[in-house]
Amino acid sequence: MSEVIFSGACGTVTGSCTHLRWGKTSILVDCGLYQGDDELEQRNWRRFSFRPHELDAVILTHAHLDHTGLLPRLVAEGFEGPIYCTKASRGLVSLILQDAGHLQEEQARYARKKGYSVHKKPKPLYTAKDAVRTLKLLKPRVFDHAHDVAPGVTFRYSRAGHLLGAGSVEIRAKGSDGKHRTWLFSGDVGRYGVPILKDPEPAYSAPDSLVLESTYGDRDHKETNPEREFRKTIKKVFQRGGTVVIPAFALGRTQEVLYHLAGLVESGDLDPKDVFLDSPMAIKATDLYRQAKDEHDEELAEAIEREMSGLGPDRFNRCRSVEQSKALNRRRKPAVIVAASGMATGGRVVHHLKRLLPDERAAIVFVGYQAGGTRGRALVNGAQTVAIHRETVRVRAEISILHGLSAHGDGPELQRWVESLPGRPKRIFLNHGEDPARKVLAAELEQRGFARPALPYSGTTVKW
Repeated sequence: MSEVIFSGACGTVTGSCTHLRWGKTSILVDCGLYQGDDELEQRNWRRFSFRPHELDAVILTHAHLDHTGLLPRLVAEGFEGPIYCTKASRGLVSLILQDAGHLQEEQARYARKKGYSVHKKPKPLYTAKDAVRTLKLLKPRVFDHAHDVAPGVTFRYSRAGHLLGAGSVEIRAKGSDGKHRTWLFSGDVGRYGVPILKDPEPAYSAPDSLVLESTYGDRDHKETNPEREFRKTIKKVFQRGGTVVIPAFALGRTQEVLYHLAGLVESGDLDPKDVFLDSPMAIKATDLYRQAKDEHDEELAEAIEREMSGLGPDRFNRCRSVEQSKALNRRRKPAVIVAASGMATGGRVVHHLKRLLPDERAAIVFVGYQAGGTRGRALVNGAQTVAIHRETVRVRAEISILHGLSAHGDGPELQRWVESLPGRPKRIFLNHGEDPARKVLAAELEQRGFARPALPYSGTTVKW
């Protein structure tokens, strides 16, 4: 029996996980963490719908936590097989999982200390040691080549453009009728024509079945100029003596933000001494981006050659220590602070928000997707108050979201990517999207002549 079981990111934009089986062969594509409100995050504690020790392998599309964040728990519960990723992803996966392990332990300690948990002895979802054990299983693979994952089963990566090392995954194997078939997992599809990374690329063969992300399937980002938007906001806020805080994902969005801020420096609109990168993980990730020359597009390669990319270690101030981060609280001059996390759910940006949200001179500029139930979603939806460290914080600062910096392709870009495939898939399944986005994208694809896409939910099973 050959089948595909949708386990995660079904009707949501987090928790990506799909289970494939051919007889005794069993693999996962991604094993991601749920992020968002309490209901979503409680799913991270649910029993896996498969037995971890029986899996033969895991294939990762990219490093983001919503695609990798449950791997340490999978390993802690018995998985010992290879975890495949692209070569460029390996360093980012290492950064994010080690940080996640330490964060899980820290949250459990804090809950015990403050009595936040309903459990007398709250435990972490997994530990830093589990994360280290997970990293030992990583097996980097190159783009554009077929790789064996099990007898009779091969996979191949093509660039997805979403993040350094992000790939779409083409899996080819025999179905239950003995015929070879190809399933294509888009992963998160990036945008076309944006700086730093190469554009998304089509797969190598016509897939029989396509699993397509749909994060912004109902949106048109339209033509935007992030540099112009940053210039406008920074000038306005600096004139009134305020600070601009940019909550940014340490992997991907931070590097693009720095690229555009470097453009403002080059045009004379911004003093690099007024810009602070306040995230140890983002600092390390930025160095990985700068070093991954094979992944750079022409714009970034040229900017690096002129030492104007924004990714160099000496371009902007870097706050590595807690003391350096706290020192920003004593600064009286206007500043631009780029800090994680991108949805304002944790990390150093939360402390800056606690201080600056009540300041009507300040501005908070979000640059990525804000999941339901997150502090970021509440702020962009117009919340007048938010809870931070169990305190109610009033919102007087200017709040905005810059859609042009999204790492996800919009509806027209997702359609463009599907139409670039060598042939039309017989079946399309939309995941990694909330239902309104999935439904709009499904209707658009059907209107363009594709088979009506299915909208799987957790537990949906289809034959290979």
